Amino acid sequence: MTRRSPTPVDDRAPGRVEPIEGLAELLALPGVAEELEVRSTVGVCALHGGGLERATEVVAREVADRTGASYYAVVQPDGCRHHLPSTRFTTGTSERLDAFLDRVDTVLSIHGYGRHDDFWAVLVGGADRTAAHHVAGHLRGVLPDEYRVVDDVEAMPRSLRGLHPANPVNRAGGGVQVELPPSIRWNRDHRDWSDRDGTPRAEHLQILIDGLVAALEDPEWPSAQGGD
Repeated sequence: MTRRSPTPVDDRAPGRVEPIEGLAELLALPGVAEELEVRSTVGVCALHGGGLERATEVVAREVADRTGASYYAVVQPDGCRHHLPSTRFTTGTSERLDAFLDRVDTVLSIHGYGRHDDFWAVLVGGADRTAAHHVAGHLRGVLPDEYRVVDDVEAMPRSLRGLHPANPVNRAGGGVQVELPPSIRWNRDHRDWSDRDGTPRAEHLQILIDGLVAALEDPEWPSAQGGD
C-alpha cells in the first residue's frame, strides 16, 4: 500500500514544545481554558488539547457528548504549546479537574503524539487492560488498514503507555489512554488539523470517534453498568 505522508508537523518536535512546572501555571496562561461537563460515571478527557495535541479535545468532547459521559479538557490556544506531564495534573489545584475525578469511576483519556518513525500507530494504553483490549478491538474493526492499533504495552514507547498511577486516567483505579498519531488528526485534503478554524473533520478521525462511541456503548464495555 502506498501511503501519503500525512503532515510534516510533529506534536513533540524538538524546540516546539515548552515544558511548564505545574497545573496552576498552565491554567494561568492567557487563553488556556478548562472545559467540564459532569454527567455519567464514565469520563472522557483530553489533558493536552488545543494548540499542543491538535484535535484531541474534539475527539473527547464528541465521544462524551454522544455517550452521556462526563468530560474534561484543558485547551490551549493557537501558538501556545506548553507540555505538562499527565502525572502533574494533581488534585487540589483545579476545582473542575477535581469535580471530574470525583464523579467518574473509569476514564478514557485522549492524547496525541508525533514520532518521525511512525505516523500510523494508534496506541491503546492505560492501566485497565481489559477495557483497553475492548477499545482496541472496536478500533481495529473500523479503522482503515493503513493504521495499526497497538494494545500490547510492551510494543509502545514507555512514555506513551499511560500506566502511571498518578496519571488521571488511572486515578479511579484504572482507565484507557488512547494516543493518536498526526495522520489521523490531520485533514490531508485541506492540509490543516481537523476542526481547526473551519477546517472540515478528516474522514478517518470521524471513523475513530465512531469507533470509540461504539466501544463505550457496547454492553460488553467493562464499566457499562457503572454509569447513570
